[in-house]
Amino acid sequence: MTLSGLDLSLGTVLLLVLAGFAAGWVDAVVGGGGLVQLPALLLVPGISPVQALATNKLAGILGTSVSAATYYRRVQPDLRTAGPMAAAALAGAGGGAALASLLPEDVFVPVILVALVAVAGYTVARPQVGRATELRWQGRTHLLVALGLGVVIGGYDGLLGPGTGSFLVIALVGVLGYAFLEASAQAKIVNVATNLGALVVFAVQGAPLWLLGLLMGAANVLGAYLGARTAVARGSGFVRVVFLVVVAVLIVRLGWQLL
Repeated sequence: MTLSGLDLSLGTVLLLVLAGFAAGWVDAVVGGGGLVQLPALLLVPGISPVQALATNKLAGILGTSVSAATYYRRVQPDLRTAGPMAAAALAGAGGGAALASLLPEDVFVPVILVALVAVAGYTVARPQVGRATELRWQGRTHLLVALGLGVVIGGYDGLLGPGTGSFLVIALVGVLGYAFLEASAQAKIVNVATNLGALVVFAVQGAPLWLLGLLMGAANVLGAYLGARTAVARGSGFVRVVFLVVVAVLIVRLGWQLL
């Protein structure tokens, strides 16, 4: 069948839909759904890397929006943190996208890999981290740290992208002191902003494959809705376990990329 100008078999379309569903579920629970969705898109014959990135953002923003809304209704995350952080992340994503063509990816991958290993080790060694919200700062200091994290992680999403949702959860738990469930809820709101910033840039360039992206997005929405409900029902302990699994997968992926 022909979809978005690509000649795709039924099996390929079904695989992409399944990848969209799985990505939506993973991303809703703890972030990192792009680790599932983007590699599947890159396997499609005839698709360019920029088209894959743009289509991934199109499908991803649909699912992230649904999971953010689901978390908001059920968890009531603190918008005094999530709102300003999302605005800063949107600006950071735009700046990162502008620098994407200037800075080589191989400069960042080793740094990211070391950071992930350190975070995974810290999370395993401190099992009580993220069980309950214990904010490290209040007032202006809390807000300034949140803004800084938003700019940095938003810039990373615009520049590189893999695992942005997981990095947001890491920052909200490890730096600001939120519980994993609250962190996942806030991360979804911020992630909508970073995805939107990147998608606008890609849309101006004419990169997204709209029909394919919307088809995968529909599956992503279903996965995101079920994932958010599962995370809310199971609590921070469940989110912590999924978080460690996703971080481990990201470590393996980046390590393989370096090798």
